Amino acid sequence: MIWNTAFSRIKKEDNMEHFIYSIHVTVPIFLVMAVGWVCRRTGMLNDAFVAAANRFNFTVTLPAMLFLDMSSVDIYGTFDAGYVLFCAAASTACFFGVWGLAKLFLKEASMRGAFVQASFRSSAAVMGLAFIENIYGSSAMGPMMILGAVPLYNIFSVLVLTFEGGAADGKAGVSRISKVAVNIAKNPIILAIAFGTLAAMLHIRLPVIIDKTMGSIAKMATPLALVAMGAGFEGKEALAKIKPTLAASFLKLVGQTAVFLPLAVWLGFRGEKLTAILIMLSAPATPSCYIMAKNMGNDGELTASVVAATTLLAAFTLTGWIFILKTLGLQ
Repeated sequence: MIWNTAFSRIKKEDNMEHFIYSIHVTVPIFLVMAVGWVCRRTGMLNDAFVAAANRFNFTVTLPAMLFLDMSSVDIYGTFDAGYVLFCAAASTACFFGVWGLAKLFLKEASMRGAFVQASFRSSAAVMGLAFIENIYGSSAMGPMMILGAVPLYNIFSVLVLTFEGGAADGKAGVSRISKVAVNIAKNPIILAIAFGTLAAMLHIRLPVIIDKTMGSIAKMATPLALVAMGAGFEGKEALAKIKPTLAASFLKLVGQTAVFLPLAVWLGFRGEKLTAILIMLSAPATPSCYIMAKNMGNDGELTASVVAATTLLAAFTLTGWIFILKTLGLQ
């Protein structure tokens, strides 16, 4: 009876509007990947391009984008400690929970790092802010969600990709821990977030020439990552890994949201805060998963498969989650 009353409050045209928006956000991303795949199959792009593009994205374009995003945040005006801590705690729980499941059920060690990263790490920076701002206009909580989650995404990704990627190299535990620390300290994405946050705290503004230059470089990050990912996508190998792809996609789009979104509601988060949490939990796996997996010697094909699947399916799952929040009057 309660559900029937709640659902009756939602107009069909509103549902269609959110569904169409989700399609407009996710399908073009998938189609850009398809362009890369077609260009690779027709010989326009080759393995050398994919390798060079991955290195360029990992060390230049993604760090530029994240630095500019974080340096523009009004840290003192919008900071909400409880909210940032919830985002950090939920991201941490998702990571260790998925890693534990992977250890139990995924027998091939070479897949575990890629599986874990793609299962818990969302496209919060690339897609998340655009989605939130489309609903609320200028977003205050989107950057706070990024501050709580994205640094941990990268730190945890380095951790699991180092340990699982090196699972067969015979290195001792202490050596691996040392390697993790080094990889975190020199990770360009982590450094960009750290320096961007510091710049925001100190109100540092770059000279106009440098800011515009970095802005131009940052605009290349997402499309170039998607083209390279599509060009490097091996259909037959990904199809052979369909079970872990579907399992990771379920965890990314449905599983962790079903656990932590009700908890966020119980803690009193509503409106823009709750929407940002939803995006953090259930947005598709980010293309940077593929870049990091390839650059750190992990399973790039599985990662590309999960990113492709979650990007395509998110048009439907995100629409469903938004529909539920609006129906219950929580958004």
